[in-house]
Amino acid sequence: MATTFKSLGSGDVTTTRTLLHESIPITGSIVSGTYGGDAVALGAEGHVKTYSHGMFESVFDYPYLSSSANHIFDITAGYASTSVLSGASNTQNSKKINIYNQMAQVLVGYDITGAVRLFDEDGDIVSGGTKLNECYFLNFTRLLTKDEIKKGSFELELGVNSDHDQAGGVFTKRIKLTDTSGSNGYFVNSPAGEYGVLFASSSVGTSALLTSETLGDATTNPACGLIFYQAGVAVISGSVFNDTEIGGILHNTNTDAMEMIDGLGYNGFDFITGSTNDVVADQIRNRIYNISFNNTTELNSTIYFCRANNTDFNYSANPTYLSTSNGPSEIVIKDGTRTNDPLTYITTVGLYSADNELLAVAKVSEPLKKDPSNELTLRVRLDY
Repeated sequence: MATTFKSLGSGDVTTTRTLLHESIPITGSIVSGTYGGDAVALGAEGHVKTYSHGMFESVFDYPYLSSSANHIFDITAGYASTSVLSGASNTQNSKKINIYNQMAQVLVGYDITGAVRLFDEDGDIVSGGTKLNECYFLNFTRLLTKDEIKKGSFELELGVNSDHDQAGGVFTKRIKLTDTSGSNGYFVNSPAGEYGVLFASSSVGTSALLTSETLGDATTNPACGLIFYQAGVAVISGSVFNDTEIGGILHNTNTDAMEMIDGLGYNGFDFITGSTNDVVADQIRNRIYNISFNNTTELNSTIYFCRANNTDFNYSANPTYLSTSNGPSEIVIKDGTRTNDPLTYITTVGLYSADNELLAVAKVSEPLKKDPSNELTLRVRLDY
């Protein structure tokens, strides 16, 4: 226990904030079930877990019953009660409305009347504008996002070919959604933190479906979703699967527009009305070609500069350091005694509270010689 303390002044303590980033690639082969596992024991896609409530499904990077499996995201879909797709005869109609409302109240909050706000296409909630009434949601786990998704790093590539098969035909025409303005054009009017707008661009495909005209105009790519950075949630508009004739972003032709998804016979995102959310999640999930983003870990540090001046800490607190058995005090050393200048070796730094309670201990890599002829400054950093 220390008996000599030295107080730290305001000039001896400083704080820093460091952002650490990690690249997170999620390949379509994982999402769509290439590593599905035992089809008998776990179903055709063992890495996907469904639930009796039918509200969403969870995707793992390996069969979810395996001890090495990691939960990577949940996927679901919903629409507002005011959506043209809403109807009492729809499959799980109330559940899909509830999902939309639950996500909206957490991510965009309430208006002055107490009503749940709708997702806004351009993020300008106050002035109104186009609303995202039909959406699907990707909720990424904290294992992947850490403290937040790095702004400007999110990419989601989707297959939009009307064909559907596990051989990859669905991906012969693809679009890519990115938060291209996220690094400097994000919004802060969400109760869940900061968020950016996702814009669509053509990725792969040679037909008119993926020309610039289908994605806005020659110079502008359409907004079709939102990415909430701290919450780790991507909100994707159903317009990514609709042709422009019904308010989507895909080309208006019978051969190139998505007149049917997965053989269900619904135009564009309308397939949500006749399917359970488990089926909807499967169909959307099997159109995900790739997801990538950088996560962010915020590392806060307090740095203490522990200064030992020439007159400080030259004597050990160990009672055997000095001997008074033979007259004047003598310094006890390994091979005898000495009466000249004191000498110590610093091996440990202790940080104490105001009432001298030990809070933290730091060890040096090797003992540091200390005597009246030198001074030391030890930099101690606490990360949290």
